Amino acid sequence: MDRFESLGLKSGIWQGVLHGDAAPGRLLLVHMGARVGDARATAQDDGSWRIAAAIPPQKLSDGVQTFLLLEDQGEGAEPPQPGARHLSSLSIVAGELLEEDMRAEMNLMRSELDLLKKELRRLAAD
Repeated sequence: MDRFESLGLKSGIWQGVLHGDAAPGRLLLVHMGARVGDARATAQDDGSWRIAAAIPPQKLSDGVQTFLLLEDQGEGAEPPQPGARHLSSLSIVAGELLEEDMRAEMNLMRSELDLLKKELRRLAAD
C-alpha cells in the first residue's frame, strides 16, 4: 500500500513523498469537493515519488481551508473519478486564531463526506 509523507507547505507549494511500488496515477488537489488543481510527481532514486501541488491563493480565506490529495486513473481536466484514493489532507488556518482544532477536523470530515456522497449517488444510479 502506498504511503504519503507530507513535507509541509512552503511558498504556496505543498510537498511530500509518496512511497509505493508503482508510479502514481493522476494526482488531484480537491477543495470543498471540487477539483482545484493537479499535483506533479517526480521519480526519486530510492523508488519513491516527490509530490508537489500548488495551493491556489484564491481558495485561501479566513478560517480553516482543507485540501485533499487524491489519486485516480482519470485524464485531463475531468473531475475526480469514482473510487479516487485519498492520499493525504492539508488544513490551513488563516485569520483570527481558533480556540480549538475541531473546526479543522470538521472541515476535513465534510470534504471526505462530500466525496463519499458523490460515490454513493453514482453507485445508486447504476
